[in-house]
Amino acid sequence: MLRKLLLPTLLIALGYCLWASPELKAIAAGVAVFVFGMLSLEQGFRRFTGGALESLLRRSTRGLGRSIGFGILTTTLMQSSSLVSVLTISFLSAGLIGLGAGIGIIFGANLGTTTGAWLVAGFGLKVDIGAFAMPMLVFGVLLIFQKPKSLHAAGYVLTGLGFLFLGIHFMKEGFEAFKDSIDLSAYAVAGYPGVFLYVAMGLIATVVMQSSHATLVLTITALAAQQVSYENALALAIGSNLGTTISAIIGALAANIEGKRLALAHLIFNLVTGLIAIAIIQQMMLVVDGLSARLGIAADDYTLKLALFHSLFNVLGLLLMAPLTGALVRLLVRLLPDRAEDLGKPMFLSAAVFELPNTAIEAMRKETIRLYDRAVEIIAHALAVDRDRLLSDVGLATLVSAARRPFPESIEQSYEQSIKSLYSAIVEFTSQMPSNATPQQLQHLHALRIAGRNVVEAVKAAKHLQSNLLVFMRSPNAAVREQYDQLRIQIGGVIRAIEALRRPRDETVTVLSLDHVRVQLEQADLVANGVLDRLIRERRISARVATSLMNDSSYAMHLCRNLIEMAQTLFAAQDLRIEEAERSVALSDEEIAKAAQRKSG
Repeated sequence: MLRKLLLPTLLIALGYCLWASPELKAIAAGVAVFVFGMLSLEQGFRRFTGGALESLLRRSTRGLGRSIGFGILTTTLMQSSSLVSVLTISFLSAGLIGLGAGIGIIFGANLGTTTGAWLVAGFGLKVDIGAFAMPMLVFGVLLIFQKPKSLHAAGYVLTGLGFLFLGIHFMKEGFEAFKDSIDLSAYAVAGYPGVFLYVAMGLIATVVMQSSHATLVLTITALAAQQVSYENALALAIGSNLGTTISAIIGALAANIEGKRLALAHLIFNLVTGLIAIAIIQQMMLVVDGLSARLGIAADDYTLKLALFHSLFNVLGLLLMAPLTGALVRLLVRLLPDRAEDLGKPMFLSAAVFELPNTAIEAMRKETIRLYDRAVEIIAHALAVDRDRLLSDVGLATLVSAARRPFPESIEQSYEQSIKSLYSAIVEFTSQMPSNATPQQLQHLHALRIAGRNVVEAVKAAKHLQSNLLVFMRSPNAAVREQYDQLRIQIGGVIRAIEALRRPRDETVTVLSLDHVRVQLEQADLVANGVLDRLIRERRISARVATSLMNDSSYAMHLCRNLIEMAQTLFAAQDLRIEEAERSVALSDEEIAKAAQRKSG
């Protein structure tokens, strides 16, 4: 009941304050416009990515130094450490980067966010920034209504910048007007009580607005209007840094264990950095004064000195924490250990990976590979063969000949517990694809879903095949044993060919290599190649056994074809254009049948 009354009460109180104070109304409007500008800017950058950010990510996070640089660069461009944090959690949840690289990006993002303070203090307060806002809004809105994705995204970016500038203008004007009626600086609190009070205020403001940039801009404009003391403004900046971790924690709630570890790393970094800045704030003020004199910053230009302080304590935190990244990763793994893997539940599919379509596709691909890996184990056991030996270099004929003892695992139970439940999660995931996905991305996602269905069909075929296979592979009739062993060899050969495609030892192994396997499959068809008829004529097998063998051969063919079709999607070139080119030159089913006939002839 109290929770339901809280929001209406706050809205009524805020409405009264805005009605009673025109100056506060201007400041509040400035904050609202600024935050809306941040949202528009984020929306624009989300639409701009289209795979470019993921490609840059793969190249730019090989090593801690590169990861930090990537965090600095992206946050400087996007002016949103919260967005970079949420995207990094998305990358990590999809398995695109490791935890160490993710921590490096977060470290860099904290430093990159300081550029916003420099821009506002050095440019936003020195000129009539509102004059720049209007043209940006006009051109931005025009571009938003354009159909090309790049123009549409550019429109959101321009509109976002326009609202940012307009928000800063309103805040500056509001605080200037405040000076004539109320002097907020009279309420300044000196010493460490003031530091802790204003750190808490900065943290709360950032949590409420979900933007450390908004808190910093509000602080800088209040400082420029002399409505807050310099020392209290420094404490507000520290608080804004602490508050920005809340966005990462909220983003991690829907992430997997790696995403939660990254959010905790973000919290630890900002807490350590903030506590150090609070502990030596007086000494840092002296360092800022000394550096300001060297950089030509006037002694009374407190806005630029605030920007310098903000950069300094983030650099200090980076220098302290970067060498400890390895130890931090180990600590996070201990604090948040991996749970026992539930084969029936997704590992990579979560709400966190929806931030970018390509990230969602990569998560889907990894989850489908998990589905395939489990299916290979089930199929191997259905053939009475150990999975590791099936994937080894041991000759298939030797392996099959020695493997006559059935595994105790129930395929029916394994299918229900892992395959069916995991595939259901994959199907549900594909129905929630991000709305900004391109037709090509949607097509790729649909292909992955079909690949998952192929895996499920292969396991079902193995289930049907197993009942007769376990009986006839130990039959006293040598001819029957030989034919069922050939079915086992046939399936094992397909799985090994797929493994060679998945982990190629040279560049000649591509999805086209499976055409040769498909031709061999057609040649091995017992009905088409006349082997079954010959065995019946020679009275080596009975008609009843021949019927079972014909059905089981069909199941084996169905299993192999589904696995091959799956591999053509799942382990093809990751570049969609290369994948389409490979598919265009791959043999059709009709061409495969003709090739098999020619070889048989």
